[in-house]
Amino acid sequence: QVHLEESGGGSVQAGDSLTLSCAASGFTSAYYCLAWFRQAPGKERDLVALIDSDGRTTYTMYADSVKGRFTIANDTAKNILYLQMDSLKPEDTAMYICAADSTPGDCRTAFRFLGIDAFKYWGLGTQVTVSS
Repeated sequence: QVHLEESGGGSVQAGDSLTLSCAASGFTSAYYCLAWFRQAPGKERDLVALIDSDGRTTYTMYADSVKGRFTIANDTAKNILYLQMDSLKPEDTAMYICAADSTPGDCRTAFRFLGIDAFKYWGLGTQVTVSS
């Protein structure tokens, strides 16, 4: 059973940086698709960044709103997914949630067709609050 646990959230000022971590356990496949989503109160859960690998090549995808500011990375040795967030803005305020799936294939395309249903495993989230 895959378990995901996020950490690193907090309250910061606009322009600050923050690094989120998601510790993953229970993965047995060389293939993975990992992602960060965020959800603000009363709003839908939106993709922030996605990283997937077939064991040889790694791909990333970012929401337009975070391109150039956020970086997703996966430490396969430690089984920790990171989200480096720079130049934070008040509109980045949300609960940040880690998601994972191990279904072989192109999960970027799967996400475009299935949305959040492309991911089987979810963490509980870590809150990020950015003040102006």
